[in-house]
Amino acid sequence: MNITARITRSATIVIAALVASANAAAQTVRSGNPVFPGWYADPEAHVFEGQYWIYPTYSAPYDQQTLMDAFSSRDLITWEKHARVLDTSNVSWAHRAVWAPSIIEKDGWYYLFFGANDIQNDQQVGGIGVARARRPGGPFKDYLGKPLIDKFHNGAQPIDQFVFKDRDGSYYIVYGGWRHCNIAKLNDTFTGFIPFPDGSIFKEITPAGYVEGAFMLIKDDKYYFMWSEGGWTGPNYAVAYAIGSSPFGPFERVGKILQQDSSVATGAGHHSVLHSPASDKWYIVYHRRPLGETDRNHRVVSIDELRFDARGLILPVKITKEGVPADPLPGAGRDRN
Repeated sequence: MNITARITRSATIVIAALVASANAAAQTVRSGNPVFPGWYADPEAHVFEGQYWIYPTYSAPYDQQTLMDAFSSRDLITWEKHARVLDTSNVSWAHRAVWAPSIIEKDGWYYLFFGANDIQNDQQVGGIGVARARRPGGPFKDYLGKPLIDKFHNGAQPIDQFVFKDRDGSYYIVYGGWRHCNIAKLNDTFTGFIPFPDGSIFKEITPAGYVEGAFMLIKDDKYYFMWSEGGWTGPNYAVAYAIGSSPFGPFERVGKILQQDSSVATGAGHHSVLHSPASDKWYIVYHRRPLGETDRNHRVVSIDELRFDARGLILPVKITKEGVPADPLPGAGRDRN
């Protein structure tokens, strides 16, 4: 082999090694936890218009909780902040404690459901409201001019709502604090409710151990009803779940799947679940409290992989500092979460 051939061969080997090293590095890039800076909690994650979106509570004293930011990403690694997608200046009846957003797209509109004012009885003004916008990044404007749910029904404080579309095209809201959870069927315009066959509007579906933070997903003909339990200000905050055959249950509790790891973080809870249309992976997006933080509002948003076993049961989640690898989305598209 002549000198020129040796040099060419050596250069080819070096270039191949560099490419392999770069590819390996790209594959090991992870989101890190928290996924974006700032004190945030109660995150709900979706795929909208070819991007991942996370809508969290701005975690601050109640009188300062008068806004909501959102965050978008194409790969779960790099996140863009969209400031003040909702602000109480656009909601006449809300003045504090705006939290726990839930968002859904319908007929070209994005509807953002939120709790406000932390009402303690039926005489106070507040509850669950609705705002809407043409784009997932807002700005969202109050839709009704009043709360959608402003009273306690079946003992449930009107907070911590989750809105979802069932397999038959019906839309439901699942919500409730104070250890009670209700489900109600939304009408076509999201301005009110469709009564159930027995004439009731709000059906209680509270499972054993429920405290707050309702979430529901459908997978392989099973309804996974998930919630938070324990005290949200303490280290024992956790996520548990039950399985049923319909959104009304009955739900059989399975157990806890997300909780603190004293070597990583405490107070892991109030989550949502994200299903990637690119990789078909499932992720749990949740808040937790960094080690050493004692302020109850010092919470951050994290993401880890959610796995199911062969029977469809959710495996316990390992909370990490590293987060998840990149999961890039191709092109634009509607919500496929």
